[in-house]
Amino acid sequence: MVNECDHYTYRVTWSEEDQEYAGLCTEFPSLSWLDEIPGNALAGVRKLVKNAVADMAASNGEHPDPISTRNFSGKLVVRTTRSSSDAGASGS
Repeated sequence: MVNECDHYTYRVTWSEEDQEYAGLCTEFPSLSWLDEIPGNALAGVRKLVKNAVADMAASNGEHPDPISTRNFSGKLVVRTTRSSSDAGASGS
């Protein structure tokens, strides 16, 4: 059976500051798990997310939808400062 938490976006990256691997979840940016082994960092953050979702459900709170289930317009909007856009238009 697939758990909804399996649909979240996870990644593992090296933390130079902590000298360990950091397991992260895009939909829960405040959660992370540090470990010397990358697989353990991933397992740790997945467990944190599962517990956070369970806590939210128990308190009738809403949890974020997985990015994979969201609909996007397909438009990319870039904002720059006026001086940056003027410089680009003049070719300098």
